[in-house]
Amino acid sequence: MSTTPIKENTTMQRSRLGAIALGATALIGTALASPALATTDSEIPSFQEFHASTFKDTDNQYIVNGDEPVTDTADLREFYDSMVAPRTTPEGLVVNTVGGVDDKWSASQVRNLTYCVSTKFGSRYTDVVNAMTSGAGLWEAASAADFIHVPSQDASCNTRNKTVLFSVEPVSTTQYIARAFFPSTPKRSRNVLIDDSIWTSGSWTPTNIIGHELGHTLGFRHEHTRPESGTCFEDNNWRPLTPYDSASIMHYPQCNGSSDDLSMTASDRAGVAALYGS
Repeated sequence: MSTTPIKENTTMQRSRLGAIALGATALIGTALASPALATTDSEIPSFQEFHASTFKDTDNQYIVNGDEPVTDTADLREFYDSMVAPRTTPEGLVVNTVGGVDDKWSASQVRNLTYCVSTKFGSRYTDVVNAMTSGAGLWEAASAADFIHVPSQDASCNTRNKTVLFSVEPVSTTQYIARAFFPSTPKRSRNVLIDDSIWTSGSWTPTNIIGHELGHTLGFRHEHTRPESGTCFEDNNWRPLTPYDSASIMHYPQCNGSSDDLSMTASDRAGVAALYGS
């Protein structure tokens, strides 16, 4: 795999910058047309415009890139600035980076990814428990990752529960089917939120939707942020682990993805093994 940086020309940079507005509107599970991309700097939204159009979640976090939370306005500004910065792209699953460093769990922590499932899911509680187990199993079968459900904490399952690494909680929203977090996310914001629409998402099974979200919890970015996708660019903060995979579980089908069911691919398994070991 070549890692030689390729400098994008000005038109390509502006096109990617114009896609910044997609961060406020792209919804996992919603079929979207390719965004109209900016061809001039004047078409790039200001931070004030971007801030005003970005959805704010039930716990006051901003949601960008469809299903990724940003904690506060300062972090949203940092996200915006990273979007409008000039870009160089390495050829090439992609891992999130923070300050140029892989956003990943330590070797010991990745083997102990504890979580609770809120009893507030009510009649869907057992379904969520099963979907979490099967979605986690996609990554566990290919790597050293080990997601561990702690049922004793389910009755008090929220971000304030320090017994577990993260919580799985219900949400009622039309903005997404589910959303998660990255390893660098602070504990107060470390949860997986699941809307009831996960049960009526057609070929997108609960297992694969949860698998996609748990990919984020392991540090993986949307595959379609890579230049090969040609649309849905997000930002520059990632490092390639494998060649581009249009069928990746981390690739939205509506962003020129080639899979219609979010199933895991051999490339996904190779990527998680490369980051965490098999």
